This record gives sequence, structure tokens and C-alpha cells, in this order.
Amino acid sequence: MAFKSIGELYDSLKGAVRGEGDGFVVTDEERLRGEPVDGLIYNAVFNADKGIRNEALRVIHGCAGIMGVKSSSIQNLYEAMGRGECGGFTVPAINIRGMTYDASRAVFRAAKSQDCGTFIFEIAKSEIDYTGQRPSEYASCVLAAAIKEGFSGPVFLQGDHFQVNAKKYGQDKSAEINALKKLIKEALEAGFLNIDIDASTIVDLSKSDVGCQQKPNIETTAALTIFIREGQRKGQMVSIGGEIGEVGGKNSTVEDLRAFMDGYLGILGGNFKGISKISVQTGTTHGGVVLPDGTMAKVKVDFNTIENLSGVARREYGLAGIVQHGASTLPDDAFGIFPKRGAAEVHLATGFQNMTYDSPAFPEALKKEIYDYLKDKGADEKKEGETEEQFIYKTRKKGFGPFKEKIWNIPSKNRENIGLELEERFTLLFKKLNVVNTAALVKKHVG
Repeated sequence: MAFKSIGELYDSLKGAVRGEGDGFVVTDEERLRGEPVDGLIYNAVFNADKGIRNEALRVIHGCAGIMGVKSSSIQNLYEAMGRGECGGFTVPAINIRGMTYDASRAVFRAAKSQDCGTFIFEIAKSEIDYTGQRPSEYASCVLAAAIKEGFSGPVFLQGDHFQVNAKKYGQDKSAEINALKKLIKEALEAGFLNIDIDASTIVDLSKSDVGCQQKPNIETTAALTIFIREGQRKGQMVSIGGEIGEVGGKNSTVEDLRAFMDGYLGILGGNFKGISKISVQTGTTHGGVVLPDGTMAKVKVDFNTIENLSGVARREYGLAGIVQHGASTLPDDAFGIFPKRGAAEVHLATGFQNMTYDSPAFPEALKKEIYDYLKDKGADEKKEGETEEQFIYKTRKKGFGPFKEKIWNIPSKNRENIGLELEERFTLLFKKLNVVNTAALVKKHVG
């Protein structure tokens, strides 16, 4: 499937797309949705020639725009939620670590079947590294999937947990902030118009005063907000998220929220639009907690914290509400509670990774190869007393990068079956989170 030249790339598009000046004309959408778009995205990700990769990326983005697929900011919808003009639903933000093209296709199929417009594709700073997916690649996989499935409308791409590394921050504050700015710039250029800043890692709980605890978080989030506002294109308004409680830490309070927001808005001084939502800690951990036998520990979410903090966020600060992280491994009956308690957004990642690896359609030989690799390369990560099941569960996310092409080339029937399993799951979550029939709402507020 790898093209040997840009000419060969365009030969694969004959009858579907032709170049015209600096742009493109889509002459047959149905044909494009067949083998041509599959070839484009494969070469955008894997071709050894940078020039061919970049041209494939350019064609995907150009054709997506022609076909009504547009990378968008969810800002206006979240402002409407903050004003009380809409609500009663929780937006799912979906992290895809592997099989990104196929998994994104499953999301779009579920969205079309449920007339859903309120869903986000995101990738965290850490995931970019261990899955080997830079923002431009991730965005192109999502846009190509939209083309493939005939989806049109706004697509929300989000940088998740663009997080301050506390240790590096302590060693060289400027270098760590500049590294985050570089990543933010890369994401914006790739079409990510939603960015979640996470400086909760530098909240100083040794201080007795809540405002002093939040001060490093406040100053860093404000500085990065200003950087985004100054870097966004004319006519754009990037949706920015902040975070006050590190996931896995102590539960957030109304006092934490007010201290952060008052200090943050004080720095912005009305000169820059601030965040549209805020992440808090409510009792969950990323990926859940796996027991020695490989089963998941039950996690109790403090839904009262969600309700109380979302109410304050909306009434006092005009935010869409709070964001719940680390939720994908919760029991199904928990998801219907989020919209009832006013959560604006919920982040979902590990559950989809688990479904992929644990699917009967995922080749056992490949899984064994990945696990053997992790046991060899990641041996120093295994903690004393940790079972093999716990170690594999914790580290298998790191198999998606080194084995990206092998996973991509799993037989088509197997990939199709995994995609159908994921589609069923996305459909269930859309229903539980009450985002069905929201396409018209997105069209009204986003365009």
C-alpha cells in the first residue's frame, strides 16, 4: 500500500479526486470512501518518504473540508451551557491509543446512528509519546475516518492533559513551560482547537491557604491561556480547559474552585477569554485500579462533588461545568448519573484500549508478541509484589507505539469485528450520557 511517489499517490485517486491549483476537487465522494482514503491515511502514517506523508496529509485535510468535515472549537456550545441555554448531557471526550483510524470510524458510525454531534476526539501529552501519534497524524486519522463513514459537520479535536511535569518544573520552570508551549503550537497547527491545560500537578498542598496552594497552577494556566489566545488564528476561539485537582489525589472542593478561578481571572484581567470548563478530582484514577488477579477494583465516584462544583462553575463563572477524568472503566450504570449531576464532559480512554486487546478478534499471536516485548523492555517498571496481570494491565498501553503498523495490518475481518464491538460501546455511552439527537444543537451553536 506504500506509494513510491507523489504521482503514484495521485494515480490512486483517479476518478475520485483531482488537484486544482493549490487545492482539490472531489469528483466522486463514494469512490473516495473506498480504497483511495484507506491508501491516503496509511501513507500519511507509515510512508517512509516525508514528502509523500505530507502530501497525503494535505489531501486528507483538503478533501475533508470539501466534504463538510471541519475541525472546530466547542467553545460556543460550552458558553451556551454556561448560560443555561442547553444542558442535560455530558460530552464524551474519547482518547484513542491504537487502531485510531478504525476506532474513529466506529465513533462516527455510532454518532450517525444516534444523530450525535457532541463528542470529542482527544489525545493526551503522555499518549502522544507512547503511542507514537503526533497531533497531525492523530487529526488526519480522525478526519480520514469521517470521510470514510460519510460524516459531515464539526469535529472536535482536543489536546488532553497538556500537563506540567512537576519534577521538571521544579528543576527548570521556564524550560518546562516552553516545552508545553511548543506542544500547544504543534497541536493548534494540526487543527486541535480544544486544549486542556493541566497544571494541577504543581498545586502545593503543603501550604495551609487554598489560594497559596493553587497559586502555581493559577499562574501557569493563565500564562498558557494567554499564549493560546495570542496564537489562535483570527476568527477562532480555542476552547481551553483548566484543572484544579490532580486525578488520583484528594477530592476537589468548592473552596479550591473559587480560589483558582478568582486568581486566574484576576491575572487575565478581562483582556483574554478564559477557560470554558474545569477538571476536578472526584475519586477516580486514570485506567482504574487492577487487582492482583487482573480484575478491576470498584471505584466510588463522589457525584455530590460533581454536582456542587458544576453548579458553582456555571452560576458564578459562566463555565460549562466540571470535567470528569478516569471514567472509562466505571460500571455502565454510573454513566447515566453524570448528566443528571451536571458534568459537562467526561474523559474515556482505558476502557477502549481494554476492549481492543481483549477482543476475541485481536490476534493471540500478536498479543503475545506485544506482551513479551513489554515484559522484556519494561522489566524495570515492574514493582515488587506486583503480579504479571497487574504489570501487563499497567504497561500494555505502551505496546501501541512500537506495534502500530502490525496492529494497523491486522486482517481486515478482525479489524472489522473489533470496530463493531467498539461501535456498540460508543453507542451505549452516547445513550447513557444523553448526547443522542445533539447534532442540531451543535449546528446551532458551532455551525
